[in-house]
Amino acid sequence: PQHDALPIFADAFKANVIDANVNHFIFDVTGRTAKIEQFISIMAPLGLVEVCRTGVAAMARGPEVE
Repeated sequence: PQHDALPIFADAFKANVIDANVNHFIFDVTGRTAKIEQFISIMAPLGLVEVCRTGVAAMARGPEVE
């Protein structure tokens, strides 16, 4: 079945499997917009049902800057 390919594609995009069972998969994908769009376009024909996006987010790293 097509759903057998989902973890393979997810691995290629370094997507994290958040939840999975015989009926569904939930993936967490981070990266540039083009990467996310490509992931969605590949998953859509395989049965992608819903997408939830947070948009661009940034977090500081290292010592706190005042």
